[in-house]
Amino acid sequence: MTVIPRSADLASDVLTHTYDDMFNPPGLTNFLGAVQVDLDVFALRSINFPPYSHGDTITGQLYVDGRLARSYGGQVEVVWRPDHVVRSTRIEGLSFRTTTACAPDRPAVVVQLEVEGEPGREVRIGLALASTATRSPNAWLRHMPPSEPNTLTALDDRPALIGTGESGSAVSLQGLDVPGEIHGQSMLEATITLDAAGKGRLGYANVLAGTSAEAVANYDTCIADVSAVIAAAERQWDKALADAFDPDSDGFSGSLPVLETSNEALRKLYWWGVLGVVWFRRDNPASMIGRAYDTLMPRHWQTTTFIWDYSLSSLTHALLDPVPMRRHIEHWIDLDTHAHFGTEWLTGAPVGQWYSVNDFAMTRLVRDYVRFTGDEEFLAVQAGRDAARKPVGEHLLDWATAWRGLREDHALADYGGIDNLLECVSSYVHEVASFNAANVWCLRVAAEVAERSGSTDRAELLRKEADEQAGHVNELYVEGAGFWHARQPDGTLLPVRHCYDFNIIGTTMAADLSEIQRTEMVEFFQRELQTPNWMRALSPYDADAAFSVRPDHQWNGAYPAWPADAARALFAMGRGDVALDWLPGLAKTANQGPCGQAHFVEEAVPAMAGGARKAPAQFPYLIDWACSSSGAWVSLVLEGVFGLEIDLDGTVHANPQVAALDPDARLSGLRVGPHTYDVSATGVVRKEH
Repeated sequence: MTVIPRSADLASDVLTHTYDDMFNPPGLTNFLGAVQVDLDVFALRSINFPPYSHGDTITGQLYVDGRLARSYGGQVEVVWRPDHVVRSTRIEGLSFRTTTACAPDRPAVVVQLEVEGEPGREVRIGLALASTATRSPNAWLRHMPPSEPNTLTALDDRPALIGTGESGSAVSLQGLDVPGEIHGQSMLEATITLDAAGKGRLGYANVLAGTSAEAVANYDTCIADVSAVIAAAERQWDKALADAFDPDSDGFSGSLPVLETSNEALRKLYWWGVLGVVWFRRDNPASMIGRAYDTLMPRHWQTTTFIWDYSLSSLTHALLDPVPMRRHIEHWIDLDTHAHFGTEWLTGAPVGQWYSVNDFAMTRLVRDYVRFTGDEEFLAVQAGRDAARKPVGEHLLDWATAWRGLREDHALADYGGIDNLLECVSSYVHEVASFNAANVWCLRVAAEVAERSGSTDRAELLRKEADEQAGHVNELYVEGAGFWHARQPDGTLLPVRHCYDFNIIGTTMAADLSEIQRTEMVEFFQRELQTPNWMRALSPYDADAAFSVRPDHQWNGAYPAWPADAARALFAMGRGDVALDWLPGLAKTANQGPCGQAHFVEEAVPAMAGGARKAPAQFPYLIDWACSSSGAWVSLVLEGVFGLEIDLDGTVHANPQVAALDPDARLSGLRVGPHTYDVSATGVVRKEH
């Protein structure tokens, strides 16, 4: 039984597409930057290794015997692995197969092309090259990385072109490991003669750097042995995956428990969650805050960490890598979490507008960091700037009570307009049930912190206030329906059938609901949101379903953390059976690489290899290939399936539900403070060292 995955264990299914299908092509990373393969069998796009960037430019589009390869209209098969992507197709009696990988520790990507056909046949391979390399003097504050027009020129006697812009701030160097010719300004061609076995090959490298000398040095190393670069990428990724479960490794400042199970769905979803966080690790020397974790990759918001998404993987970060987690928390406190949705790591600058989730997200981050690391002293550490400088525990109290300043004429907080909330659900505005329920939870966390510090009177008042607010949240419930209202400033109650209310209310204040409410909420979820392999974020019966087709929050799909959090809500509301029955279907969606920013439900777009298809990047969907909130699946396995609850002081409780899936399943090496635990269907055992 494999318990620690290698790259090969995480390979996607064979994913097929034709030109301009609803297909989001995979990405790759070497923990410095990222690249995305494009829709033909060779081309690349979004090659960005901060501080150097290429924007979303496509390069290396393939020509075969003078004709654009994609114009043949054939099917391309794609298999993603963490270390490389394999693409294959057939054109005019020839089989083409490419392997693409990021070069470890270098701002470079390589592609190895293998061709099979009739022995002795000559095949003319052309690559249409493009370059927009630049280094912005400013923070990357837009969803697309910077770029600038480049001029391509030949490099010495190499079959290579180097791209430079007017600023001279960066260069792109790309070329072949076989003899070739340059035609016009951007076409690189080589002729391959198939050997006696009907096979031929060539290698390509693309390097992004600050100077020509640096680019040439990295290029020459990569192009000298493209196969060796691909093999090194596998070793790098196998080590990163092993390190994630090894408390003694130097790869992370913590480690995740090892899951031993014969249940394929449980194992697949757990590894999916782990993979999707490790994939976003950035160990780039240009980062001003050290190790960072991006949020979306490989096309959008590179160098940006969203507080919301980071918090959705909060438990995973606290176990896997608590040192950069603490650094992020302190950095966000310094910049005022009511003024941005995250930060970018090249400069540390704040990015974007305030998100309504931030108080809840920061409370969750601090609580998870303290309870898993045992670093309770962190609550007394001074953080913030100038007049705002005070202990982290006092900041947590501020977040737990910030809702008081957001009230208008009602007892609940008004969380503003669409840009502060879900962005593509126009009715989900103002006094939403979710964040007001989260306030109930935050007040109780603040009470726990106060009690631990000896402020029992404060704790009692906070708990009383939490109970009162829970009552006010319940005023928004739509009786008999299982969903909730959003109250508008004029007092109007708009019914909103959105999963975010189900998820947050279910996971933060299930005990404050009546048994009838819990029953109705689950029935609503099963009737209007749940699908066999995924879920809808918004019910198709909702009046706002006509507003948008962006599938992360609308009727046609869901953001990747929403099914995981919905399943946790089911456990919290006493219907773990519904969640457990759902897991095999959800596991089918873990077949395309890390979680996408959104996956379509089956009614909207046909499944991809049996799983809910990743939504594409093109307008109007605007969805990136991977999203770091995938750590929510680790939370589902640990807190839902294994029923773990860890108090602020590190006390471990468990109500395991795993026996229905696998009575012999076990988590080993769960780290909580100075202690390590094993968890099984029968409960928790502390290991003695």
